[in-house]
Amino acid sequence: MNILMLSSTFPYPPTRGRKQLRTFHLLKYLGNSHHVTFLTQRDEQISDKDVENLEKQVAELVIFPVEEVSESEGIIEKAKRLGTFIQQGTPPEILKSYSSAIASWVKEAVQQGSFEIITCEDSINEIYIDSKWREQLGTVLNVHSSEYGRYKQQLETGDSENELKDQINLGVLRRYEQIYLSKFSEIVTVNQKDKRLLKELEPESHITVIPNGVDLAKFPRRVTNQGGQRMVFVGNMDRPANINAARFLALEIFPAVRQRYPEATLELVGAKPVAEIQELDAIPGIKVTGEVSSVVEYLHWATVCVLPMRQGFGLKNRTLEAMAMGVPVVGSDRALSGLEVDGARVPLRAMRANTLEEYVYAIGRLFATPKLREKLSENGRSLVETAYTWEKVGQRYEQVLLNALKSVNSEQ
Repeated sequence: MNILMLSSTFPYPPTRGRKQLRTFHLLKYLGNSHHVTFLTQRDEQISDKDVENLEKQVAELVIFPVEEVSESEGIIEKAKRLGTFIQQGTPPEILKSYSSAIASWVKEAVQQGSFEIITCEDSINEIYIDSKWREQLGTVLNVHSSEYGRYKQQLETGDSENELKDQINLGVLRRYEQIYLSKFSEIVTVNQKDKRLLKELEPESHITVIPNGVDLAKFPRRVTNQGGQRMVFVGNMDRPANINAARFLALEIFPAVRQRYPEATLELVGAKPVAEIQELDAIPGIKVTGEVSSVVEYLHWATVCVLPMRQGFGLKNRTLEAMAMGVPVVGSDRALSGLEVDGARVPLRAMRANTLEEYVYAIGRLFATPKLREKLSENGRSLVETAYTWEKVGQRYEQVLLNALKSVNSEQ
């Protein structure tokens, strides 16, 4: 296939964030068997070395600069974007990243018949797609997360910081997503929740769920099942959901565990720890590491990885990475979202906990029971190998692109 992939987010290095991680591994897989042209934008944080590394993965790399708006123009441009949002329903953040140069380049390429397939890596890139193009080439949208779904779930779960504002945004985003979904012959979501939400908005759409994956070479299985009483939490320490989870773990769960296991320790591993996280380092038994060269070492030495997520939605990469390395996981419903880890006819792959008592019980059982740790280690690793490697994810994404191409050919 001759594929054009559009991504306003520069996907290298893939460790920079979830969008970068997913986009990089998908383009890497497709680039092995197909002619991939990757179009993206570059800001001052992207080095020449980053560009060189990305060029190795694709047949052609097309880069446009991020169009900066001066401070004096910012107020005017912001007002224009807000007006367009109200009138047309296109969110200001999408209009802010819009590039007329990219739009012209893509339009000309389609007119010349340069590609068989166009993929939009995340919904922010849908703005460059004309709904009429569905008739002449495959159009695929890879939705990393539904903004409408995020606002809807925040309101339903009580996580909203401004309910009135979110209610207003919810209605406008519903209309916006309904409009852009009709542009695409195939749509991909990361989880079932987003699929259900988008299907409600556009019942005729063809939606496939393809989760994120794990690079098993970077997250190898540990050699031995660690004993001891060492807990670890891993995540970027400037993100609200991780800050909330780390503080719950350090201030409520950890003291309760230490009452039963006085030698227990906790490591909070992750870059950019904010003041709310740094202050936890003063608690006896807790270490805040800040950025580390590799989280693998910390996970390999941990007795248990505790992920008490109470905010955020969707499949968590950190959960998969810990399971891939054979580290027993104790996690909340949100940390385990989208994964079959327990229940009837499901091998036990992680311990589920949502209350303080459930966390203390699950962690205590894993501290005290080597066979249980080994069971979770084996079953967790097996699940990742079976369904969550980037090779498996890439194969499924490739099939979606083939389906889009078949759909076009059958209508012509």
